[in-house]
Amino acid sequence: QVQLVESGGGLVQAGESLRLSCAASGNIFSINVMGWYRQAPGKQRELVATLTSGGTTNYADSVKGRFTISRDNAKNTAYLQMNSLKPLDTAVYYCNAAVTTTLGYELLYWGQGTQVTVSS
Repeated sequence: QVQLVESGGGLVQAGESLRLSCAASGNIFSINVMGWYRQAPGKQRELVATLTSGGTTNYADSVKGRFTISRDNAKNTAYLQMNSLKPLDTAVYYCNAAVTTTLGYELLYWGQGTQVTVSS
């Protein structure tokens, strides 16, 4: 089994910053892609950013220039630095990881989510 645990969410004012962390643990052989998604009330879950093990990033247009995804491969941990936050960024943020397990399975795992609330 593989577990993803997010942390770092909270309540901030518009223009402030937050840094989310996502730590993966368990029967991990390698992690190909780690990503962040978010879901606002009444809306579908949407991609925020992804980062491959080779360093390729992909960002939603709405966060380009404000958010930065990074990862520490040695710690199986991904980060999302969120700057210049806006009320529209308010959502539950979920981490996911495309994992090759020690048994050779390639599976996608999700964390439990962390709430980010941005007040105006």
